[in-house]
Amino acid sequence: MSDVTRRDFIKVAGVSLAGLLVRPVANLFAFEELPESSPLTARRWGLAIDLRKCIEEKNCTKCIDACHLVHNVPHFENPKDEIKWIWKEGFEGAFAEQDHPFLEEKLKEAHPLVMCNQCDNPPCVRVCPTGATWRRESDGIVQMDWHRCIGCRYCMAACPYGSRSFNWREPRSHIRKITPDFPTRTRGVVEKCNFCEERLAKGLPLTCVEACTAKAMMFGDMEDAGSEIRKLLAERYSIRRKPSLGAQPSIYYLV
Repeated sequence: MSDVTRRDFIKVAGVSLAGLLVRPVANLFAFEELPESSPLTARRWGLAIDLRKCIEEKNCTKCIDACHLVHNVPHFENPKDEIKWIWKEGFEGAFAEQDHPFLEEKLKEAHPLVMCNQCDNPPCVRVCPTGATWRRESDGIVQMDWHRCIGCRYCMAACPYGSRSFNWREPRSHIRKITPDFPTRTRGVVEKCNFCEERLAKGLPLTCVEACTAKAMMFGDMEDAGSEIRKLLAERYSIRRKPSLGAQPSIYYLV
């Protein structure tokens, strides 16, 4: 190789090396990129809420605020138009069948978190005429397709927990900060908690569970006897909302 050719080769090699050095490492070694998080899966998802831990955090709304922010839940000043995915309700209202004269006063004064109960036997699904709401056989989540919802509100009448809201007004103009990763809704459709199915698909936990600084919520597979939620429910006494109706809710409250 001549001196000129050798110098040219060294020059080209140097420029190429410099170009490689300024490129992102991920581009240089694409095969070393970390894979996306695997989806979180279960045969039947369930949620346990520790009432005692929850009520210690007085006036806390972190889980509510986080859920409504992530899911583009509109905020209307008029309570008549209120849209809610997760909220607080008085103990007697939430657990009408659990009330008794010797109940601990602290619990009587509590305002437990309530949401869609993701029922095993959801009455809302049975009455929907368009199939806009259904229960996933894979993991038990009760889903909604807002494009198929015709606003008949049969599901709202059938839900014994008041867990569904109807958009009487255009919601988009009442969203304080739109999260681009989640769809907004339109006037004339029903909406509710979706158990963060879009986050589970990305390997992320429920928004409310992640936001809870009191560590009062545990999410897991109810069909797995070795899961942490099953162990917790075996150790602690729990109640569910309106169990006599036969809807079989998947939300458990530790008392």
